[in-house]
Amino acid sequence: MGSTLLPNEARQAFVHCSGPAGEHRMAYQEWGEPENPEVVVCVHGLTRVSDDFSELARALRDRYRVVCPDVAGRGRSDWLKNPAFYGVAQYAADMAALIVQLKVERVRWVGTSMGGLIGMSLAALQDAPISRLVLNDVGAVLPAQALARIARYVGRKPEFESRREADLELRAIFSGFGPHSEAQWRQLIDTVLVEVPGTGKVRVHYDPAIAEPFRLAYGSDENNEATNDSADGSAKHPTADVDLWPIYDAIRCPTLLLRGALSDLFTSQVLDEMRTRGPRPEVAEFAGVGHAPTLMHADQIAVVDEFLSRPSWH
Repeated sequence: MGSTLLPNEARQAFVHCSGPAGEHRMAYQEWGEPENPEVVVCVHGLTRVSDDFSELARALRDRYRVVCPDVAGRGRSDWLKNPAFYGVAQYAADMAALIVQLKVERVRWVGTSMGGLIGMSLAALQDAPISRLVLNDVGAVLPAQALARIARYVGRKPEFESRREADLELRAIFSGFGPHSEAQWRQLIDTVLVEVPGTGKVRVHYDPAIAEPFRLAYGSDENNEATNDSADGSAKHPTADVDLWPIYDAIRCPTLLLRGALSDLFTSQVLDEMRTRGPRPEVAEFAGVGHAPTLMHADQIAVVDEFLSRPSWH
């Protein structure tokens, strides 16, 4: 499929995907030599976009073809006709279609939060299309309290009266990213906002309906008590931690775990158990960072680069 050049020097293309909600296009950005068989796929978090990986892609593009998709419902990708299907099963199917379009059998994978969950699900397959896996601040157990925190903000305020209002609120929501320069914050915020034509307002660059299945599964109030905001008005009960050990234990490829030392989604206790199970991964933690490391800083990029660059037999 043909591609166009984006202002950040990446090429943009689309892959046609299908699922229970019907047909949709998934957009992706691509860096590096288009015929390079050594492919790195980088997949963002729940409310983020492919632009998050621009710095990492620049660092890797001389040696790899770096492909950064906008997961369905985000960025330049189509919104699903039925929001009930916003979930890892559909996202993994879309990524499998992407890998087929790239005409490679296996890829290296860097996944932040939700992107890590998608990568984990693909890497656990018997004929996994992933040769090396980087899980950025997501583990084999997702704590209920952290999921409830995310559910409280995702999709709640899709529009802002001004960029200033959006800036203030998004910096608070993404405070877990840790310290960044003003230029880095501008990139992190501006890439997830788009203008609402003719209004002077801005909106988040995702379908607010991505929140519906997430909140149905994980939503709770500030005290993690039952709430009364389900579609039929019935009370929902507090969520339990999400246990992904069977998926994680099935992974066999070399794996690197990244953790923000202050993260509430990927706890130190879960990380310690993951060290001894499944792929018996390598680990890197970043001080002063919560959920999640942005992979924009030189030290974070260097850790990922070194891991991905090892021979496949390592």
